[in-house]
Amino acid sequence: MSARFTGKSVLVTGGGSGIGRAVALAFAAEGASVVVAGRSAAPLDETVALIEEEGGTAAAVTADVTRSEDVRALIRSTVEHFGSLDVAVNNAGVFRGGAPVADLPEEDWRTLLDVNVTGVLFSLQAEIARMREQPAGGAIVNVSSNLGAHARIPGAAGYVATKAAVSALTRAAALDHIAEGVRINAVSPGPSATSMSLRRGESDADRAARMKDESPLGRVSSTAEVAAAVLYLASSDAASVVGTDLVIDGGVAA
Repeated sequence: MSARFTGKSVLVTGGGSGIGRAVALAFAAEGASVVVAGRSAAPLDETVALIEEEGGTAAAVTADVTRSEDVRALIRSTVEHFGSLDVAVNNAGVFRGGAPVADLPEEDWRTLLDVNVTGVLFSLQAEIARMREQPAGGAIVNVSSNLGAHARIPGAAGYVATKAAVSALTRAAALDHIAEGVRINAVSPGPSATSMSLRRGESDADRAARMKDESPLGRVSSTAEVAAAVLYLASSDAASVVGTDLVIDGGVAA
């Protein structure tokens, strides 16, 4: 394993499970000190324990990305723990679906907007405020989705709209802040090996059978595959990659 991130401080929101946990583990394996954030302490502590079992360095901070004061405190805590904020991965997000637009519950719509869009905005604002004051700047990767700017499915309009907003916000922020040394990109995963891609009552085996028909690749992406893309965009290998939205979905949105 390389050590592209030795000496770097990395923040991962939504780091208690799924893609967020895989991203945190991957950064730690490449030498980073990692802060994982989320609303529930127990899964964050599990991620930290997994990192420490492999000899890595990590800390858990509870925070709600829909509260700007929480996010600002999270950035301060990250810097207090590890001295800087070199990379941020805005992964916290929720899915609400199953109803057509006319029947979309107002509560679901507001939750999707609050977490998936406003939460990313608040995170970007606090992260950029810190990074643009650092001599080396920083890199930010937002986790969007192939559902949004790239593809749509029936019954998921709220989620699709918010993830399309994340993709657009990423590109706008990238243009606004690259001159300040803050490089911003996004990844847009499709169905991945997480609970979010399971339909109601569906098992992992059921999903695997379904994906043989629904994905040109014939399977879901592993969380490690998504994490690898995040690390690439955050690394110096991608120094001239600005405002891109990298789709990782086995060809579903191709």
